[in-house]
Amino acid sequence: MEFVSSLMQHKFLQYALMGGIMASIGCGVVGSYVVVKRIGFLAGGIAHAVLGGMGAAFFFGVEPIHGALLAAIVVALLIGWITLNWRQQEETSIGAMWAVGMAIGILFISQTPGYQSDLMTYLFGNILLITARDLWLMAVMDVVLLVTVTLFYRQFLIVAFDEEFARLRGIPVVFFHLLLLCLVAISVVLLIRVVGLILVIALLTLPAAIAMQYVHTVGRMMALATALGVLFCTTGLAVSYQPDVPAGATIILVAGAAYLLSMLFHNYRQRIKARAAISR
Repeated sequence: MEFVSSLMQHKFLQYALMGGIMASIGCGVVGSYVVVKRIGFLAGGIAHAVLGGMGAAFFFGVEPIHGALLAAIVVALLIGWITLNWRQQEETSIGAMWAVGMAIGILFISQTPGYQSDLMTYLFGNILLITARDLWLMAVMDVVLLVTVTLFYRQFLIVAFDEEFARLRGIPVVFFHLLLLCLVAISVVLLIRVVGLILVIALLTLPAAIAMQYVHTVGRMMALATALGVLFCTTGLAVSYQPDVPAGATIILVAGAAYLLSMLFHNYRQRIKARAAISR
C-alpha cells in the first residue's frame, strides 16, 4: 500500500512503471522469437558486446544509449553473418565477440577522465532513474518493433520454425534472419535501463519461456509474455521499494521464481495427464 501511495505522488515512480511496461512490450514480442528459435546464447552475445559501444560513447562524450543502440545493431549483423556462414564455429565466434565487445568497452571507460557513475546504471540497471526522455526513446523503439513484427509476422514465423521450408517458399531467409537479430538488438537496448546490461537476457527470455508452456501459437505467446513482463516489472518494483534494494535485480528474481514454479506446475500437470492416459 505504501508503494501504491508513493506511486500516486512521485513522478519518478510513475516513469519507472511506464518504463517497465514499455520494456515488457519489447521483451514479450521479440523474446518469443528468441525462445522459439532458441537463440538465447546469440542474444546474450549481442547484449554483452553492447558494452563496447557504450564505452566508446562515454569516451567521446556521446549519450551512452545511442552508442549502445549502434553497437547492438552492428554486433547483431556481424553475429548473424557468422551464424549463416560459419555455423560450425557459431558458439566459439559468439563467445569471442561477447568477450571482445566487453573488453573494448572496459578499455574506453578506463581512458575516460573522471569517475563514470552513470555506468553502473547501465550495467546493473536502475529503473528509478528513467526520465521522460528515456520514455520517448523507449516508445519509439517499441513502435519500430511492433510495426516490423506486424508487417512481417508470417515471414518471421516461417523462418523461426523451418528455414528450409522458408527457402522453398521463396522467402529471403538471410534478410529476415538478420532483421530478427536487429530486433533483438533493439530489445536489448530497450531493457538496459530497466534491468541493466548484465541481466537483460533473463527478462528477454523468461516471460516468453513461461508463456510457451501454456499457449501454442506465437501470437498468444507474445501477448502472454508481454503481460507476464508487466507483472514481473510491477511486482519487482513494488517489492524492492520498501527495503530499498535494487529494483532490476528484484525484477529478475521475481521472474526467475515464477519460471521455476511454472516449470514445476507444468511438469506436475504433464504427469497427471500421462497417468490419466494410461488409466484409460
